[in-house]
Amino acid sequence: MLLVTVAMIASLLLAAAAGLWLHSRLFTRLIEKRYPNTGRLIDLGHLKLNVLHVAAGPNPDLPPIVFIHGASGNLRDQAGAFLEPLRGRAELLFIDRPGHGYSERGGPQNATPDGQAKALADAMDRLGIAQAIIVGHSFGGAIAASFALFHPEKTRGLLFLAPATHPWPTGVDWHYRLAVRPVLGWLFSHLIVPLAGRLRLDSATRGVFAPDPRPTDYIATTAPHLVLRPRTFRHNAEDVTRLHAYVTATAPLYRAITAPTVVISGTEDRIVLADIHSRGLARDIAGAELIWVDGMGHKPDYAANALAVTALERLARR
Repeated sequence: MLLVTVAMIASLLLAAAAGLWLHSRLFTRLIEKRYPNTGRLIDLGHLKLNVLHVAAGPNPDLPPIVFIHGASGNLRDQAGAFLEPLRGRAELLFIDRPGHGYSERGGPQNATPDGQAKALADAMDRLGIAQAIIVGHSFGGAIAASFALFHPEKTRGLLFLAPATHPWPTGVDWHYRLAVRPVLGWLFSHLIVPLAGRLRLDSATRGVFAPDPRPTDYIATTAPHLVLRPRTFRHNAEDVTRLHAYVTATAPLYRAITAPTVVISGTEDRIVLADIHSRGLARDIAGAELIWVDGMGHKPDYAANALAVTALERLARR
């Protein structure tokens, strides 16, 4: 009797796992059909990077600008905030970071901000962009700082938006730590994340904006569902879990950055500890300007968009 019960339980578990795996496969196909690639893949040799490259108008008044999205994002996030306000004024480049959106991951070096900054530099060379203002939101701030350190000749200026750039005293959420584990992480990302993540997506995106309201069309415009695809979710988790060790080693180097710099953060940011990251950049980069927005959360790209555009204009004049 016991053996029959065990066999029944095992059969039920296997059936449940098979059902979740099938849901994961169908979910991925559905999401990619609903949110198709809006950019184009460029071959960098070591990976194919997905970019949205928008030419300047006939009379641009700003230099080229490159946008780097944060964790769990893709190029649609920054394009949703900046494409229309800046269209025609400058050559614009929005990227899916390696392993995110529709970009390939490439080699293991692309699990670090340095590797992702190198991929961006290669993309600029491929597209004929000699120098640009680099805009980094959240996790993208660590990549923008790396870019300025190791590709200073390509860095016209830096705009950090609610950046994550310095070591912080707390850890990272449990689901990131679980997702990077060799076997359990694969099972979690393939069987649990697509279903559970879809149920939490609305509240999670509202939480990123809080206390500011999330734009009503944000999900439809920026496709945050893309990060719930199992492979992308694990790449994102790998990035996040490695960030603390990276910024601990790299933050002391920021004093070598010489590019004109503006940092914009909100006093009510609930995602990163702005007092550590933003004040740290203002302290470490000579001449950096720190702008606090009272009552704003983690999304100055949307909540303080006009202020960010003004900062780009000032950086262009320096």
